[in-house]
This record gives sequence, structure tokens and C-alpha cells, in this order.
Amino acid sequence: MTEAVNTILGGCHCGSVRFEAKLSDGFNTIRRCTCSYCRMRGAVAVSAELGGIRLLQGEEMLTSYRFNTRTAQHFFCSRCGIYTHHQRRSNPNQYGVNVACLDGISPFDFAEVPVVDGVHHSRDNGGVTRRAGTLRFIPTDQSDPA
Repeated sequence: MTEAVNTILGGCHCGSVRFEAKLSDGFNTIRRCTCSYCRMRGAVAVSAELGGIRLLQGEEMLTSYRFNTRTAQHFFCSRCGIYTHHQRRSNPNQYGVNVACLDGISPFDFAEVPVVDGVHHSRDNGGVTRRAGTLRFIPTDQSDPA
């Protein structure tokens, strides 16, 4: 996915929550994280500035979850349970936006996704953001019956 996207629409699975996201740097900020919550959630995220998400409908359907330091606030639809975005711990002036919630975008559109070391979070080790690895998606040949 190399096309430049700045503003894109998105929503949850059931359609109750709809939003517009103004991405900080298109899809150049794409990432996964190894912290305990992200590991279980399994989402791929991109960044938007704090004012970069405009809820179009369903704000009352959003609920939030905070854990550990309670800095990051994770939002998800109370009806279908899908995580839409979160206020980041590493940069509370930004949101992380679930790419799977963006219209026409799939996490599988990206051949490689950097994985950041959230277990050793930058807020806990002097501001150093470490890369834990790379998540790769290699599609199978659809003509192969195996």
C-alpha cells in the first residue's frame, strides 16, 4: 500500500460507529505492538493527531478501556466490540487508528508491518522506541489447491 492517504472514513463492524480520520503521515506510521493488550487485540494501527478523528455517528456507542498506567485510552464499539482507535501512551497527543476499521483497507494490504516493542515501552526506558520485529503477510497462490 503506497498510495498517499491523508483523510479516510472508517467505522466499526456493525456500523454503529462511523468516523473520519486525518492520518498524520498516511500509512507510513503503520505498526503493531507487543504490549500485553495489543498482543491480545492483534490490531495494526496508524497515527492520527489528537484532533484528527471526527466522530460522524455513534459516539454514544463507544466505550473505553484503560489499564496499567491508565495513560492510553482504547475505544471500541459497545455493540460489536470492535476496537476503532486509542489515545496513545507513547504520544498522548496522537491516536492510533485500527486500519481494519478504515473503509477499503485491510491489514493484509501491507506486505510488512513493523512491530514495536511495547513490553519495554518507550515511556519506561528513557524514551527509546525499540523495534521488536516485522510482521509479514505472504499471500498464497490462489490457483494452488493446497
